[in-house]
Amino acid sequence: MPRVSQDHLDARRRQILDGSRVCFARYGYEGATVRRLEEATGLSRGAIFHHFRDKESLFLALAEEDAARMADVVAAQGLVQVMRDLLAGGSEHPADWLGTRLEVSRRLRTDPEFRGRWAERSQQLTAATRARLLRQREAGNLRDDVDVGVLTSYLELVLEGLVSHLAMGLPADDMGPVLDLVEESVRRHRVRASLDS
Repeated sequence: MPRVSQDHLDARRRQILDGSRVCFARYGYEGATVRRLEEATGLSRGAIFHHFRDKESLFLALAEEDAARMADVVAAQGLVQVMRDLLAGGSEHPADWLGTRLEVSRRLRTDPEFRGRWAERSQQLTAATRARLLRQREAGNLRDDVDVGVLTSYLELVLEGLVSHLAMGLPADDMGPVLDLVEESVRRHRVRASLDS
């Protein structure tokens, strides 16, 4: 039997992840049945579960991939940029990413076992946000009257609020000024010298 190259295995894994992302976004975690996953990926259950132990492992792989991608954007440009990308459709699959993010939120509320496993994985985004804020503070760009941990939590709550806003189907086109306000709220404001001094 011929050996399968690593490139082929990687391409097959990517095919499974891309198809599954669409399936989870469309049907949710519970509705993404094995049959629907097969249809979305164009592969058999044997091929899918050769690469992933079970449906939860597949879902976690997608969620981890999204968290890593978001952490990269946060490290370079900040968490508000992740939100702007989501609004602009700048990420590779913004609607599908939103679906995955919503499923993570739902499962965190309803599945204590999932919550425990996800806690370890979600630290990547929090750590990237905190590190970015610390760098901004050292550069003199971040307000210094609020603890960085508080600012990190604040930005993460805004992200969750934006995700909920989009999930409800509310308009996204008026969110740009809101994100401008969020960004301005964490910046350091330099006191301007008075002209009469």
